[in-house]
Amino acid sequence: MNERRILVVAHARRDDTVQAAHRVVAALRAAGATPVLSAEDRDELAAADPLFRDVELLADRTGEGGVPVEDIELAIVLGGDGTILRAAELVREGTAPILGINMGHVGFLAEIERDDMDAAVARVIDRDYSVEERMALAVRVKDAEGAVVYSTWALNEATVEKSSRERMIEVVVEIDGRPLTSFGCDGMVVSTPTGATAYNFSAGGPVIWPGVEAIAVVPLSAHALFARPLVVAPGAPVAIELLDRNDGNAILWCDGRRSHDLPRGARVIVRRSSRPVRLARLHPSVFTDRLVRKFQLPVSGWRGADS
Repeated sequence: MNERRILVVAHARRDDTVQAAHRVVAALRAAGATPVLSAEDRDELAAADPLFRDVELLADRTGEGGVPVEDIELAIVLGGDGTILRAAELVREGTAPILGINMGHVGFLAEIERDDMDAAVARVIDRDYSVEERMALAVRVKDAEGAVVYSTWALNEATVEKSSRERMIEVVVEIDGRPLTSFGCDGMVVSTPTGATAYNFSAGGPVIWPGVEAIAVVPLSAHALFARPLVVAPGAPVAIELLDRNDGNAILWCDGRRSHDLPRGARVIVRRSSRPVRLARLHPSVFTDRLVRKFQLPVSGWRGADS
């Protein structure tokens, strides 16, 4: 039987996360699986607990120095949505699904809460889970001459934001290869359904159920009459051009983790990625229930669904 390698993603900033990672690593070893850590996580965790010193390392992006990402069966993530986004980066070049165990607060991407952690690890060992694919975004930046100068991806959102607090940016918005409108704004958010409850939500964008295939486009503090949030088809590329008359530069952020400076004349193209992000699921869930639970929405008086 091939060796089973499970990536554990956590950090040592909180004692309860270190303790949870200890339990997960010990349970994987007891079941005959091999736990794997990124170099950054192992350094942090080993400083707090010697158990982690001999845990195998995930290979770096050059493919050297440890277990190749292609050999990772699944990633167990201990943390909130930010930690899950980091795990998605780590396994992006492989096929491993991500199982999130919420150690944070809202945790929309996490599958379960920390109290169910031991049962979750046991089900991972038994391969008793399903895999849900979430749409991701492919993002490219072109300079004023049309050359591609940067490319990346996003699970939640790609945002174009002003670099200077005191100045707006002037943009033209293009949908599906056609210009739509131009205005001054603080920025633009282009979001997946997964990111609808993240930056998109804070910016006044629509909540989109994960099963919907769509991309949301939301202006930030736009100076225009037509500056409503838009929901477009997933096959429609969204482009944001920085006009030459901009006084300052802007910046591209993807999932709040990867950034690239944007000079005047830059063009950011966002489209559906051909590679989704894979999430491991232990229980069938209704997104409505997750919204109610995470936002503590009032539902008293509900008399039950008609059937």
